[in-house]
Amino acid sequence: MGKQSFYLTTPIYYVNDIPHIGHSYTTIAADVLARYRRLQQCDVFFLTGTDEHGQKIQKAAEVCSKTPHDFVNTVVDKFKDLWKHLNISNDDFIRTTDERHVRRVKNIFRKLFENGDIYPGEYEGRYCVPCETFWTETQLDEGRCPECKRSVEKVKEKNYFFKLSKYQTQLIEHYNKHPEFVQPESRRNEILQRITSHIEDISISRSAVTWGIQVPMDTTHTIYVWIDALLNYITALGYDDDMELFQKYWPANVHIIGKEILWFHGAIWPAILLSLNIALPLKIFTHGWWTIEGQKISKSLGNAIDPLNIIQLYGTDAYRYFLLREVPFGLDGNFSYSALITRINSDLGNDLGNLLQRTLTMIEKYFDAVIPEYSEEDDELKEASQLTQSKINHELENLQFSKALEVIWEFIGNANKFIEQKKPWTLAKTSEDRPQLKNVISSLAKAIKDISIFISPFMPDTCIEIQKQLGILENNESPCLEYHQSIKNGIIVKKGNPLFPRIEKEPDIPGKETIIPSKKQ
Repeated sequence: MGKQSFYLTTPIYYVNDIPHIGHSYTTIAADVLARYRRLQQCDVFFLTGTDEHGQKIQKAAEVCSKTPHDFVNTVVDKFKDLWKHLNISNDDFIRTTDERHVRRVKNIFRKLFENGDIYPGEYEGRYCVPCETFWTETQLDEGRCPECKRSVEKVKEKNYFFKLSKYQTQLIEHYNKHPEFVQPESRRNEILQRITSHIEDISISRSAVTWGIQVPMDTTHTIYVWIDALLNYITALGYDDDMELFQKYWPANVHIIGKEILWFHGAIWPAILLSLNIALPLKIFTHGWWTIEGQKISKSLGNAIDPLNIIQLYGTDAYRYFLLREVPFGLDGNFSYSALITRINSDLGNDLGNLLQRTLTMIEKYFDAVIPEYSEEDDELKEASQLTQSKINHELENLQFSKALEVIWEFIGNANKFIEQKKPWTLAKTSEDRPQLKNVISSLAKAIKDISIFISPFMPDTCIEIQKQLGILENNESPCLEYHQSIKNGIIVKKGNPLFPRIEKEPDIPGKETIIPSKKQ
């Protein structure tokens, strides 16, 4: 039998500006899930990419005296560079300017039209350029965009409309039949209430925006940027002119998104799929925003934080760990350098780093740097390790990254307590206690190897470094990712520098006050 397929996506990120911490948060979470599923022997397809059309891009390019094409190419390179530095293991990177995407979007638009779900009409209302969103007068918040609170433009133009209202009943039925479709539950309840209360047909083209994909039946219009963007999830799989990947991986197991774009993913996207007679994704998981000191990111304040600055100071794995440990996935979080440093010094340095250093030092001192022969029957940490793996599986099945890390760190804490309880330095004093000393040390070495695998989805480089210092991994080898596998006899440890050296003070970095994802990810 072949491997079970698993398809997961991030939103495609809007490239009107350089990537920030919000983009990295979503993508790191998706990367951890992808790596975890590969550990489960799944055939994973992990998609991310960039959303490059629309009025906001057009205006941003004009400000820079660039063509939209040149502007997006520059920003896209910054996203790709950041993903490389963050160790993101995506299988594909889709751009809405890719020829494959443009061609397939036009075909899909034509299908929707032929199905009778697109019709010409006239839109008159309000439009938020930063959010690329249409709003009715009743939806406005004191005359402003209800999402970003900025001014909206009065728009009156002939557009094409999608019959969203036609699918209201089917959407409600799907939500009721599949309560896990949108998570967390609070977000599900929120969008279901909105779908149930009222749905209007939506404008899906613009006649006033030239930077976009042309409507195939009417080249005086471009396709609304959100429709263009949502279709990436199936155009990247070849729908409908090269169906091999689509047939293999669709429906998506999970779309990971920010909470501010749930309406598009939880209502408009499934309605489009229903029109195309395509199965709906299995799950849409929405996460919260990042703030600092309760403030949102603001260009006027100049307080956005570049993730590259953080990882250059503290390392990729420390940054990945902090974002996913600090706050339960789905809730809002608060970033601060002091909190990051505390996590590095306490969790990563004192707990994990110290466990490795102490154990390797004892192997050097008591066994001439050779890991003592391992006995499964005498492994006192084996059961706890197996229970830890089971708990991790449970939490990651539900995308509870923070809880999974808590479980891992509980086991790390137990391994440190094990050292204090067994007192190997006392056992080393007499030959009678030598067998017990051997069992204690070999149990610790095996536990640390298991820990390296537990943390591998979250901190892949740290996993490799631990296994190198344990002596079970050579420089050019891939890490051992087989759970509970014994360490071979005669392995010589190679103790190196501490994994996470202690940080004594915060860096003096301008503009480190606020961070949240942009409204359009």
